[in-house]
Amino acid sequence: MMQSSKEKKTSDSKEKEWRRRLFDQLEPYHYSGHVSVYNILLTMVILASIFPIILKKEEFWCLVIDRAATVFFLLDYILRFLTADYKFKEKGIRPFARYPFSRMALVDLAAVLPGIFNLSPALRLVKLVRILRAFRFFKLLRYSKNTVMIMRVFEKQKKSLGAVCLIAAEYILVCALIIYSAEPDTFPGFFDAIYWATVSLTTVGYGDIYPVTLIGRIITMISSIFGIAVIAMPAGIITAGFMHELEQDSSKQQT
Repeated sequence: MMQSSKEKKTSDSKEKEWRRRLFDQLEPYHYSGHVSVYNILLTMVILASIFPIILKKEEFWCLVIDRAATVFFLLDYILRFLTADYKFKEKGIRPFARYPFSRMALVDLAAVLPGIFNLSPALRLVKLVRILRAFRFFKLLRYSKNTVMIMRVFEKQKKSLGAVCLIAAEYILVCALIIYSAEPDTFPGFFDAIYWATVSLTTVGYGDIYPVTLIGRIITMISSIFGIAVIAMPAGIITAGFMHELEQDSSKQQT
């Protein structure tokens, strides 16, 4: 019995070590902080799978690349699922249930779906498939150290950024209501007023929809001035958070 218990512990230990090494290959900067051979290979596959998008007519070799990439991405998704407990640093079944709904898991799933659509004649929606393939590019985000830092900033500052986004949405809605009431003839529908308010908030100013009355122009000026302040808030939060992450990373390297 004792020998059986020891064998079980040894087997569990080997399994943990194997999965830890696998996770170290899949996820850079968690253990060794280096980009593995697997990372380089996956990057090459991602770039190869995106290249056929620029062609208007799909050749046979494009289909071969797409199917091979789909198999590779599906395998990558499964391997990352098997090491979800190391990613979230949790034990039990919770990390495995949580992984499919994580941000990068959804990106990985979006990379697999185009190939599945292509493999099924009944679901061969060519334009949709070509659009979805572009999402494969986002798989590259996990292989940039600075991108990983920025994602950590978004994770840590999500409450502050959420509050700013809420303020921006409320600001757009209020401005749209005001301008829609002030110039009902200029804006055919309320959505056009929301579009104008969004463009004014971001100070883009396409010029396709604009107020023509004096009161409408005054509202536009006020909206644009306050819009600069609203847009500057998330930029400041992200910049401050990124600088903090850089300082922490620099202090870790020094120690």
